[in-house]
Amino acid sequence: MQTRKICLENLGAKVSNSANLLSQSVSDAHLTSSVLMIKPVKFGFNEETAANNAFQKKGGGAVQDMALEEFNQFVKLLEANGIDVTVVEDTVSPHTPDSIFPNNWFSTHATGELVLYPMCAPNRRRERKETPLQVIRELGSKGRMNRTLDLSGREAEERFLEGTGSMVLDRANKIAFVCRSPRSDEDVLSKFCEELDYNYYYFDAHDRNMSLIYHTNVMMCMGDKFVVACLDSIRDESERKTFIEIVKKCSKEIIDISVEQMEKFAGNMLQLKSQGNESILVMSSTAKNSLNANQMTALEKYCKIIAPDINTIETNGGGSARCMLAELFFMHA
Repeated sequence: MQTRKICLENLGAKVSNSANLLSQSVSDAHLTSSVLMIKPVKFGFNEETAANNAFQKKGGGAVQDMALEEFNQFVKLLEANGIDVTVVEDTVSPHTPDSIFPNNWFSTHATGELVLYPMCAPNRRRERKETPLQVIRELGSKGRMNRTLDLSGREAEERFLEGTGSMVLDRANKIAFVCRSPRSDEDVLSKFCEELDYNYYYFDAHDRNMSLIYHTNVMMCMGDKFVVACLDSIRDESERKTFIEIVKKCSKEIIDISVEQMEKFAGNMLQLKSQGNESILVMSSTAKNSLNANQMTALEKYCKIIAPDINTIETNGGGSARCMLAELFFMHA
């Protein structure tokens, strides 16, 4: 297996080859206007994931009913802003309380791959159900999928990589940013990068209690011309410096958020493009309300912001708006 860990000395040449991509408009192939979402039928607090997800908090009330209402309003908001949403209804059995976060178990790529990932919690592995897989493959037939890269077998070795939760992808420069955690194994990451021709930067990120952050997409978001990141969560000065240098070499502006803002899911954003080629940045209302005026101004230079209220989902699930959106990319002839 090739070593794919990022080398700053070699990064310049790789990024320069992508410079023309970085200067393109939001019609660029590295942003999508299509997402898949899983409608919850039995959403709730997942005891199996709570052990290493400090963002989860058990809420009261009719959690499923409230989550379903939040989900439906979120879909309407996306569609009203020109995003094509494919909704797949979850099944009651087997029970998958976190199925509302599909970006962890699969990803699609403009180079034609469908990738299936090894999941840490046993009850999250059941999310790879035949119904959503069939829908994804049928959607792919409208474009083209070259192959399926199935990494899920690594679960037998207790090695996990939870999709675009574990990896924040700079698709234009083919760099995966990954913070170390029980859910993000470097060996599986290396395999992904070898197969899809990515390099990666693997680093430590911690919350206020010095626990490893469970998913990279909680502490950072990758835009086409910007990166939102909680730099204070990267406690090691050398790693933080390297992170900043990589982002700068990719010609992206860093918009720094605090640990407090990260805890309100301000790192959990996703840039999409509308079907009319307008740049859209999706975050929750909790995240948006945590941002200060300067941060909002910086983001609004690049994107229109839409921010659904998904408080029940965030509280019980420990994930936010980005986690609910599985980007759909398919190669077209």
